[in-house]
Amino acid sequence: MKQQTGSSVFLILLCILYIFASVEAQTCRPSGTIRGKTPPPGQCNTENDSDCCKDGKLYTTYKCSPLVSSHTKATLTLNSFQAGGDGGGPSECDNQYHSDDDPVVALSTGWFNNKKRCLKYINIYGNGRSVRAKVVDECDSTMGCDSDHAYQPPCPNNIVDASKAVWKALGVPKNNWGGMNIYWSDTD
Repeated sequence: MKQQTGSSVFLILLCILYIFASVEAQTCRPSGTIRGKTPPPGQCNTENDSDCCKDGKLYTTYKCSPLVSSHTKATLTLNSFQAGGDGGGPSECDNQYHSDDDPVVALSTGWFNNKKRCLKYINIYGNGRSVRAKVVDECDSTMGCDSDHAYQPPCPNNIVDASKAVWKALGVPKNNWGGMNIYWSDTD
């Protein structure tokens, strides 16, 4: 009888381990690649150290982002949402440009969630501070290297692309603006 009980406990533990592993395995996987093309002269805006696509280079694309929690890990990048800025055209949520002095962000495709976070606020935590920012655009993880995307590669799937106002509010020295590990959450 003891052996049966031990076997049952082992089987239950094995099932729990399998369920836990399955949940962990539900991560965002690449959806494909696109081949870069050299931008026409003067067509790739490198403001804020933005990358331009390289001819023949393969870029990974994603249709998803990591799961959102109350403490979602992300990479904060710098973007200008102003006319003529490296963000390209007007923001997808409201077809408007936004001042670099306004705390606004673009989220990777999965987090943007088919515009479901449009014009909603998120909390961003980094550098020992937090800031509330409005979602105004998508950082496209599915496409890139074309005029619609300012000849920049697709975004990784874990990006919060932020205006200068966000970086300033987090108290990050200007020479460190670019890529920083942060956490974010939806506001209540």
